[in-house]
Amino acid sequence: MLAQARETLRMEAEAIERMAKRLDSSFERAVDLMLKCKGRVVVTGMGKSGLVGQKIAATLASTGTPAFFLHPAEGSHGDLGMVVPRDILITLSNSGETGEVIALMPVIKRMGVPMIAMVGDQNSTLSKMSDILLDVSVDNEACPLGLAPTCSTTATMAMGDALAVALLNQRDFKPEQFAFFHPGGSLGKKLLLKVCDRMHSGDRIPLVKDIDLVQDAMFEMTDKRFGMTGVLDQTGSLVGILTDGDLRRSMSSGKDILTLQVREIMTKAPKTIDGDALAVEAVKLMEKRKITSLFVKDGSDKLIGVIHLHDLLEAGLM
Repeated sequence: MLAQARETLRMEAEAIERMAKRLDSSFERAVDLMLKCKGRVVVTGMGKSGLVGQKIAATLASTGTPAFFLHPAEGSHGDLGMVVPRDILITLSNSGETGEVIALMPVIKRMGVPMIAMVGDQNSTLSKMSDILLDVSVDNEACPLGLAPTCSTTATMAMGDALAVALLNQRDFKPEQFAFFHPGGSLGKKLLLKVCDRMHSGDRIPLVKDIDLVQDAMFEMTDKRFGMTGVLDQTGSLVGILTDGDLRRSMSSGKDILTLQVREIMTKAPKTIDGDALAVEAVKLMEKRKITSLFVKDGSDKLIGVIHLHDLLEAGLM
């Protein structure tokens, strides 16, 4: 069983590798045509090719290329009305002879819609009708019977991914744009949620002055429940942080810490993060520094808040 599974994966990987070596100027022309498209990219295919087409359309749409999937059978019964002359059509068919797809071609040609064909047979009807042909042929299917689409569908999906990534790079597509199309779930949170959206501000920020006594700082830490407090100098600038760890280390030295000033035992130069930074960046910084809190500043280096590891946990970022 494992041997057969490995052989399937090997055959599909080799099919993609051979396809990669065949890439030529046709791929560049396809990308250029899609970049210049004033409408949408319409993807169509029947059966397994249709399922692959749905994935390709979804990937294009989520990476900055407006796209949708058109079921070819439904297209022949009215759904072709969704296609307009400024669109581009991508047809998927291993044989290049899929009847439902070919049936759409007279109308597509009459509308003047350019067609990119991802086809396995370079001498097929769809190949000859296309404006740009992308070769997704494979030597064999991984199916022992040679019947179930396996290598061919994998190759076609990979070609769709190659188009999407090439277009993404050409458009200089930013993470913020990607996030705009993925507002839900953990992906949306990682790409949209900012530190300022989860931070504590105003009176919720634990703060003391560097000349305050440690016992006063302990009251502040207990009241705000962050396990630490920020330390300000006489100008109101953040110059340090006093943590539970600082207190334990000072107590172990035998000092009477309650009568000491905060600046005598604080940790200087606490870690901070910009309020407009993504919350996921705060997670990375906390994990890297092995800390549980970060003070938040704005663009002018003004202290505006504090964010704790628990805030990020509640947001589902960890």
